[in-house]
Amino acid sequence: MSKVQIDAAPRSDFGKGAARQLRRAGRVPAVVYGGDIEVQHVSLPGHELMLALKKAQVILEVNVGGDALNVAPRQVQKDAVRGDLEHVDLIVLSAQEVRERLVVGAAVAKAEKVAAEEELDTVTLVMAVRELLDEGLETDEALTKAVENVREQMAAQAAAAAQAAAAEEAAEAAEAAEGGDDAAAAPASDSGESSDEG
Repeated sequence: MSKVQIDAAPRSDFGKGAARQLRRAGRVPAVVYGGDIEVQHVSLPGHELMLALKKAQVILEVNVGGDALNVAPRQVQKDAVRGDLEHVDLIVLSAQEVRERLVVGAAVAKAEKVAAEEELDTVTLVMAVRELLDEGLETDEALTKAVENVREQMAAQAAAAAQAAAAEEAAEAAEAAEGGDDAAAAPASDSGESSDEG
């Protein structure tokens, strides 16, 4: 389950200087909005936030002014060179959106595990599972079908690669045979010319 509790501190100072000061203190400026709440400017612990954002379909349970809000990252800004978090926009999730994200997050975690066990491409399998979940399949059914689909794709790709390799080998063999004919014909004409001269 990709749900992480994280404490937010209210933020009243704005601008680049205030943001830099927060980041030096190991915190990340953030904005929480959506639902029926007023926009809230907060700061979050940088290290905890970075770890949380690595989880698929993460839900952050952010404590803002005594209220626990379920939010998801909408926009994440990072330093282009260092990769440090600079600012995060968080959108408030409805109860239904929370359920959907939890289902997808659990399915993605299962897909990653199965991909490692079955030696399948993780990204391809995860994308296939997500598509099938969007079509309304349950997690286990989507995972089973996705594994079958990915295996079929891999088999088709292997067959196509083998066919291409065979065609290339045949072309090389034909070229070598043609070159051999030319080589055999050339000495015969040379010997003919030399005998005429003699």
